[in-house]
Formats: sequence, C-alpha cells, structure tokens
Amino acid sequence: MILYSYYRSTSSYRVRIALELKGVPYEIEPVNLVRHGGEHHGAAYLEINPQGRVPTLVDGDVRILQSPAIIEYLEEVFPNQPLLTGNAANRALARSIAGIIGCDVHPLHNVSVLNKLRATGHEDEFVNSWILAWISDGFKAVEALIGSNGWALGNEPGLADVYLLPQIYAARRFGLDVSAAFPRIARVEQLAAEHPAFQRAHPASQVDTPPS
Repeated sequence: MILYSYYRSTSSYRVRIALELKGVPYEIEPVNLVRHGGEHHGAAYLEINPQGRVPTLVDGDVRILQSPAIIEYLEEVFPNQPLLTGNAANRALARSIAGIIGCDVHPLHNVSVLNKLRATGHEDEFVNSWILAWISDGFKAVEALIGSNGWALGNEPGLADVYLLPQIYAARRFGLDVSAAFPRIARVEQLAAEHPAFQRAHPASQVDTPPS
C-alpha cells in the first residue's frame, strides 16, 4: 500500500493511525502542501487524486480518496484488528464522534477555508479566533461523549481515537489549551503519547517532517 500524505495534514494523520493500529504494511509518498505553491496542485498528483487533496491510498489497482472512505476500506479489508467494536450503539457512538471531528470541526479550519478567509480581507486575529471557536465547540461535544477512563470509548483505541488525536494535534498547533479546558480529551492524548502505533503515526515521526 502507498499512502500519499503530508506530515501535518490531520486527515493524513488519522489514516496513518488506522494503518498502524491495524498493523498494515504501507509506504508513505510525501505530498508537500506548501513547497512550490503546493505539490497537490501539480499535474502529477492530480492524475492520482483529481480533487488535489491528501490523503490518497493506493492498494494495487484500488485507489481511494478521502480519509473516511480509506478508513472504512481498511476496516473491511483488515477486519482482524477492528476499529469499531462493541454493539451497534457503541459503534454508532464512535461514528458520531468521528463525524463531529471529520464533518464539523476539521473542514472549518482546513487550509483552503483559511486561505479563503484571508483572501477576502480577514485579518489573522479573526482567522485565529475562527479556528479556536470551531475546535472548542466540537471538543465540548466530544468531551461530553467520551468516557471518564481509558481511551475515548473503552480500554482499547478505536475509531473515535483515530479521529480525535489528529484534532488534538491541530488544536495545540493553533494555541488551544486542551489540558485546561478538556481533561478527558487530554487523558486520551496522554495514552496515545505512550502507544507505539500513535507514536509512529505522529507528524513528528514522518519521512517528510522538517528538521527541528
């Protein structure tokens, strides 16, 4: 498998976590979203992903766009290490948390949205307050939905954690004090910091991570 990824992309990050938790061998093909105006806009990458976004997963003749579809594919093809466990209600709750983050929070601080805000005359102060407001609103809901012990929804990491950890990374990058405002979310972050799969998937551990 080849994963077209950018180290700091939260949607790429969540796919890396899913691959690592499932123990699926894969190779990273970096797509730099900044250099030369963004390699994702180049003709070579648009042949692979006509939307011009990351991630893209290529598995032989199979090509999959969009992180939710990629994660669903992995769940179906590699069922022995499931990300969705428990009864139907538990699986629905995990999907709900994933949806809050993947559908309502992350899209509103995607680089394309932020660039559009700046291009229409909004100053950085407004853009930063926009980012923090949407992340905080989403995290309030997630904080109320996850458990008081262990991972987001149990004793083992699952789909909710796959979506939550990249969003925590983005929140801290944008200056949100996660630990003070969201102690349950911060607890999950600490568990992930000690878990090898999450460590390998972290933006700091990627082949395209800039030198510190």
